[in-house]
Amino acid sequence: MSTARAKRTPPPSGLIIVDKPAEWTSHDVVAKLRGIAGTRKVGHAGTLDPMATGVLVVGVEKATRLLGHLALTEKGYDATIRLGQTTNTDDAEGEIIASASAARVTEDDVRKGVAALTGPIMQIPPQVSAIKVNGERAYKRARAGEEVELKARQVTVSSFEIIAVRRHGDLVDVDASVSCSSGTYIRALARDLGADLGVGGHLTALRRTRVGPYDLSGARTLEHLAAECAILPMADAVAAAFPRRDVTAEEAATVAHGGRLPALGLGSGPIGVFGPDGTLVALVEERGEVARSLAVFVS
Repeated sequence: MSTARAKRTPPPSGLIIVDKPAEWTSHDVVAKLRGIAGTRKVGHAGTLDPMATGVLVVGVEKATRLLGHLALTEKGYDATIRLGQTTNTDDAEGEIIASASAARVTEDDVRKGVAALTGPIMQIPPQVSAIKVNGERAYKRARAGEEVELKARQVTVSSFEIIAVRRHGDLVDVDASVSCSSGTYIRALARDLGADLGVGGHLTALRRTRVGPYDLSGARTLEHLAAECAILPMADAVAAAFPRRDVTAEEAATVAHGGRLPALGLGSGPIGVFGPDGTLVALVEERGEVARSLAVFVS
């Protein structure tokens, strides 16, 4: 008599806030968490380079549908920028392609350079980036020796604070804390600061401290997650990240079936819609006088 293997109960839908280790890709983390959480339905919001550590927001089950919206929120970083050397990747993982003494660069010079890179700025992404050029990732073309022409994009650096300036002969290391909009490359800030000061620069350390409302205080290492897989419930995750709208049972049914609600002026971004029992029903966005569904989480 054959025995049927019992189906594994899927984990609850929600977010896992990971403190990503160095040398791991974001995909490596997702693969590890698929094993820990016991599901294939795992994804991440906002890629971190292998060199970087810190907050990586991972969605499990239905929460994977939140990730594209969470990726657009403001992010925070602690970074170290080395002045006096330029690399072909704008960070320490690349090859040094130019050097110039930064010994004469003063702290005041650095502060002026940082100020010029604060606020709404036009930024050219690094050659080695995941941006697609004619259907192919820029980093693939760059690593094949091709000079990739990337267009400048507007990003917002809401704060660029110098924590310390440390000198090592002809090199200067600048420790900084940055808050910025989605799509901002900290590597490019390092490159442009060095270029503006005439000595070149690249990123030597990066730690993401925040993605929207999720920061290091709620992040867990992979070792901790292997021992206890802490999943933030979807309702809590949405309430922390987006404006909340509580609706009647009738309105909840309308939204659940793709219907629209009158707009309440809650903003242009995603809004969490909650039923009378506190259940997360959907994400909506307001356009003109109506709120339409972005993602529905109940059937």
